[in-house]
Amino acid sequence: MPDYKSKVPYFRFPVESEEVQWEALANNPLLRRMNQSRQVYDDSFRPGYHYINPEGGLNDPNGLCYWQDKWHLFYQAYPPEDTRQHWGHAVSDDLLRWTDLPYCIYPDPEECCFSGSCFVERDRVIAMYHGTKIGNMVAVASDPLLLNWDKLGDGAVIPMPEQMDKTPPYRVFDPCLWRDGDFYYSLSAGQTRTGPGEQPLAADFLFRSKDLIHWDYLHPFAEDDRYTRVGDDGACPYFWPIGDKHILLFFSHTSGGQYLLGDYDRTNQKFNVTYGEKFNFGPVGPGGVHAPSATPHPSGDGSVIAIFNMNPAKPSSGWNQIMSMPRRLRLSDDGKRVHVSLACDLTPLYRDPSKRVETVLDANVPVHLKDIEGDCYMLTALLQPSRATAIQLDVLLSPDDEEYTRITVYRERGYWDRALKVANRTTFVVLDNSRSSIASDVMPRSPERVEVAIDREQAIDLQILVDRSIVEVFVNQQKALALRVYPAKSNSRYVRVESRGAATDAMLVFQPLDAIYP
Repeated sequence: MPDYKSKVPYFRFPVESEEVQWEALANNPLLRRMNQSRQVYDDSFRPGYHYINPEGGLNDPNGLCYWQDKWHLFYQAYPPEDTRQHWGHAVSDDLLRWTDLPYCIYPDPEECCFSGSCFVERDRVIAMYHGTKIGNMVAVASDPLLLNWDKLGDGAVIPMPEQMDKTPPYRVFDPCLWRDGDFYYSLSAGQTRTGPGEQPLAADFLFRSKDLIHWDYLHPFAEDDRYTRVGDDGACPYFWPIGDKHILLFFSHTSGGQYLLGDYDRTNQKFNVTYGEKFNFGPVGPGGVHAPSATPHPSGDGSVIAIFNMNPAKPSSGWNQIMSMPRRLRLSDDGKRVHVSLACDLTPLYRDPSKRVETVLDANVPVHLKDIEGDCYMLTALLQPSRATAIQLDVLLSPDDEEYTRITVYRERGYWDRALKVANRTTFVVLDNSRSSIASDVMPRSPERVEVAIDREQAIDLQILVDRSIVEVFVNQQKALALRVYPAKSNSRYVRVESRGAATDAMLVFQPLDAIYP
């Protein structure tokens, strides 16, 4: 067996109380190194209020959970002295301002610590994740800040199939974990060759255990999935209740982050899919939404909190991927799909007084918003119903028009149901980074486009988050888009809006935001 012991210094921390743990962390060399690392970056593309690994790159978020009044975010990190995947760790009171903590799950006996999820019990938190070369692993922690993790068993609790005598009907990869009755259940990501022409289809394979160490394979979990496409896989799964239904979030290496909505058949331990949709609406990369991590909201209101890592679209020295802002997922009023909104309150980051503009946008007249500029802010736009053919908002705009990121709203597009003789049209919102940068090493991509059900009499309500190299757009608390952008010009800091074809009443509020780190 190869020696996979990590070269990163490992520490155990006192467990008496959170206060005692913070005292121990104050002089921890790993944490001191991380804090120093946050002071040395001088990169105009490094975001101010989106989470970034303090020292190096990151990949999938893992095990987002709420424990003892704090949010915990784990992620694939690459420590400088041993760049295999370890689990990085940060903690927050509000899902907005994150405090770094030392690496918490180290490789050994596995080669690398890949993705997984956390399940919170009354007296402990259970992490289940993929340990490369050997299989799926389980570790537990119960101290106030989840600093000390102990692995269960003598190795992988669900071994890699290669270690078995015959070819199994499942794959061992990214897992998630929950409990139902007397049993723990786990999904292991993968594919089945049951598509047209024996092409691969996304699948998550269900296992069951009473003690977290001994697991029995049951069957593929999802039934009647007509929403994923041929070639998808079910990586990074998270299965949680949402309202009176259940949601299965996952990542496909071919078509990105997405979810399936449906009903949990506990008798047969099956997930009956009723709807599905993506979290990214174009290629996975460059610059798009990647994998999710998700957990039920602690209020018990039936919503789910999710966060995603965002792929880069430009080489970056010492860092690359970042986390999206956290999103709150709720069932729509009719219970048939999921609505997405910003999950945290940005008020603590308000830096200067907001600037409010109420105006009539005359047809086909570009309006440059006066005295409004920046690269780290929130812009809310309320666009009243009108006969405009399209409304365009340009952010990170340079005065010479060489760079801008464009958000375009197309009202009432799509299919007209002639049989019913009523409008059945939706609004499309497009986020386009094709002109975001003139730099030769920036890779733009096809635009993100979401379809949103908005009544004819209802205003378009956009919440636009700009943070140096990322733009996120939340539409009427229903859908979200996100893309990485890299304006190369130092004066790409302005905002422009235009109503095409007809006038539109608009109200825009510009709010500068502070960074979450010095």
